[in-house]
Amino acid sequence: MASTETTGSSKKLRVLLIPFFASSHIGPFTELAVSLATARPQAVEATIAVTPANVPFVQSLLQRHENSSGIPVKVATYPFPAVDGLPRGVENLGVAAAQSPDALVTDVHFMWNAGVCDGLGVPCVTFNFIGAFSTLAMRHLLGRVSNGEPEVVTTIPRFPAPEIRVPTVELPEYLRSQGKGDQSTFDRLYAVQGDCFGLAVNTSSDLEEHYCGMYVGNGYAKRAYMLARPPVTATAVPSRSVVYVCFGSLAHVSDAQLDELALGLEASGMAFLWVVRTDKWSPPERWHGRVGGRGMVATAWAPQRAILGHRAVGAFVTHCGWKSVPETVAAGVPVLTWPIVFEQFITERLLTEVLGIGERLWPAGAGVRSTRYEEKEVIPAQDVARALTTFMQPGGPGDAARSRVMGLASKVHAAVAEGGSSDRDLHRLIDDLMEAVGAAAGRTTI
Repeated sequence: MASTETTGSSKKLRVLLIPFFASSHIGPFTELAVSLATARPQAVEATIAVTPANVPFVQSLLQRHENSSGIPVKVATYPFPAVDGLPRGVENLGVAAAQSPDALVTDVHFMWNAGVCDGLGVPCVTFNFIGAFSTLAMRHLLGRVSNGEPEVVTTIPRFPAPEIRVPTVELPEYLRSQGKGDQSTFDRLYAVQGDCFGLAVNTSSDLEEHYCGMYVGNGYAKRAYMLARPPVTATAVPSRSVVYVCFGSLAHVSDAQLDELALGLEASGMAFLWVVRTDKWSPPERWHGRVGGRGMVATAWAPQRAILGHRAVGAFVTHCGWKSVPETVAAGVPVLTWPIVFEQFITERLLTEVLGIGERLWPAGAGVRSTRYEEKEVIPAQDVARALTTFMQPGGPGDAARSRVMGLASKVHAAVAEGGSSDRDLHRLIDDLMEAVGAAAGRTTI
């Protein structure tokens, strides 16, 4: 095993972080790298490893944390060899080979890293960028969805009240396809998590208090660390009149649905900021002119944290991607949910049924929602408009949800402050890794 780097009279714990190459994974990994490096700058050195094409994105995230001594995190790359049939610039899964860390934080997708670490005698921590509620729900549902029939409604087992029920049609594809294929991949994944040194989760016990304890309590992990690092921004204050709409960077929405959403925003009469990540769709004819005084459309990346923290934002129409959850909670902004794929329909239940910080944009029974693109029904413009005006009216459900999310925001801010639950878990992770590395070093000298 490589020795730690000496700085003065102390040795630095060198931590290598390897995220899956999607922005929704790279962002939380970069935040965690910064947290590790800045928590104890004289004791910890953090390096994040990505493919060359993702370096600019990581650097843009790190520049926000630049201080007088520079950016606190190093960036390593692992370029891929040329492959016949693939165009230049297309990058596939891989593992950084040029690093010799003392500890590794790996994306759950790269389960083989645990075996590599075992061979090197290096502690390996798996990092779940999705929160506890959704990841545990999917684990508990594995092998329990009967034949994948769309009309079946499944109750998530071994969860505390309230009872959470999800139609099969709204479950991730791998759960819907059980019995048709091999679930051994997920059995191996959970086995790897259980064998790893520890499991870190992008949440805080203050946000998901009834679920975080299940990892160690049920034997799912040897050690568990709740490491949410939500933005510490000023919470929203009046006017709270603007609706922010964003479905993330990966979810696909049909042109027909985008048309109905555009017309619904128009009919609502609300001021809005809509982030549309597509360069092929065009809104209905003369729509821009009709909403120009109160609507803004962004077609590129938008600074979501800053937007949610702005005092004008009164509601967030979200696809329920996990990255958006701690951000909207920290900003004290209630949500209207519009899940699209994978675990997002499960996360919706956390927001609406457990935390009570928002409502479904399309009520149950109004039409078919699905994780499969071809099964979805288009949500009509009039339903979009009705949901927005009802939620945003004074004294309406939006005010009640805002009251709850503001209370939760205070807890989440406290969690990341010095001495808070996430701050304590961060330092506990560093202490545990340093102890493990020290013990391993001691064994090699005997």
